[in-house]
Amino acid sequence: QAEEELKEACARQALQLQEMGRRERLLTADVGRAKEQLESFKTQVMRVCSPAAAGVAGKAVTEQQVIEKVRQISDENQQSHEREKRLQEELSSRLSKEKEVSANVEVFKKSLQELQ
Repeated sequence: QAEEELKEACARQALQLQEMGRRERLLTADVGRAKEQLESFKTQVMRVCSPAAAGVAGKAVTEQQVIEKVRQISDENQQSHEREKRLQEELSSRLSKEKEVSANVEVFKKSLQELQ
């Protein structure tokens, strides 16, 4: 009976080992697909960000290159927003001055009319 229980335990362990092996193969395949997707994504990002730098002579794009390019685009975007804000402020200031000048012109016209 002990021998029979031992055989059953060994059979169960063998099945568990087979299942673990199957899971390991699935995980390995998933990791491989994830790596391929990451490479594809990095290449797409670089192609969009910098077409000349993407896939030069079939060379793989490094994560650092992607990070630097995204950082550069982010910095440029922030600079553009700051420039837009300065231009908006300048425009607002000029419009205020224009209104003031227009008001002064109206006062001047009235004064001229009164003098005539």
